[in-house]
Amino acid sequence: MVPSSEDIRQLNDRIGYASRFIDNLRAEVGKVIIGQPYMLDRLLIGMLSNGHVLLEGVPGLAKTLTIKSLAEAIQARFSRIQFTPDLLPADVIGTMIYNQQRAEFVVRKGPIFANLILADEINRAPAKVQSALLEAMQERQVTIGEQTYKLDEPFLVLATQNPLEQEGTYPLPEAQMDRFIMKVVVGYPTREEEQLIIRQQVQAGAVPKVQAVASQQEMLAARDLVRQVYLDEKVEQYIIDIVFATRTPEASGFKNLQGLISYGSSPRGSINLAIAAKAVAFLNRRGYVVPDDVRSICVDVLRHRIGITYEAEAENVTSEAVIGEILSKLPVP
Repeated sequence: MVPSSEDIRQLNDRIGYASRFIDNLRAEVGKVIIGQPYMLDRLLIGMLSNGHVLLEGVPGLAKTLTIKSLAEAIQARFSRIQFTPDLLPADVIGTMIYNQQRAEFVVRKGPIFANLILADEINRAPAKVQSALLEAMQERQVTIGEQTYKLDEPFLVLATQNPLEQEGTYPLPEAQMDRFIMKVVVGYPTREEEQLIIRQQVQAGAVPKVQAVASQQEMLAARDLVRQVYLDEKVEQYIIDIVFATRTPEASGFKNLQGLISYGSSPRGSINLAIAAKAVAFLNRRGYVVPDDVRSICVDVLRHRIGITYEAEAENVTSEAVIGEILSKLPVP
């Protein structure tokens, strides 16, 4: 049902009121994290969309510190798991241990039982560990022995991977990559930002502490409100046009991309693009999605869902370039 202009106005008012804590979050995290507004906004979009985020960038770009600061600012339980080649599934989800006093096995829960999980260098862990994490990401539950435990909300996996080192790494399978709502490529700070970073880090007592400025309940309420943001049928069709262009480029009018794409986005890509666009509208204090919301988040949502052929790699064509070509030529509603 298409909402009336009065319905949209009321929704705008509710979003304007409910999103006030976002500015407080940005300001509080910004006390510790200089620069990186792009990464912080993508993390907020992931939280509002209830989707896991994969961060890719060289070491030292404050990925870990940003996630930890965000958890402190919303009073969420934070857990950091350093993924290594010798990591076991039990090290992530927990295991059964024998209690001699009670003469029975009891559950010892692992670090996955938190709100914000930092999976540091996720591509260093073997397949068994990644599959154990997969159940938690998709089903929001963990199975230990014969018991299944629901994970607390909010529950988000924020994973990092280093794009430089390939030795001793296990590339994430497509099925697990598809579970991440976005893959965010984190860049270097500007010269001015780096100068401020140096000043903050080398002066005694210059690094401030993050204070709690919001609650988990506010984030969960905002997440529910994001789902109510109006998505017009024309914008839905625009999302479908983008996704189908990655699957059947020739039929969609992109004959030049036919030999460059080995596989296109799954239906999960369409769903995630729609909900992420709603989160962008929420951050912009709007109760409806416009095509620019879709375009602004499209590369992050689809870059890891498109397979590039060997011919494309030989020509240095990336998935980002493919998405850019599609966005530049598809008619905008």
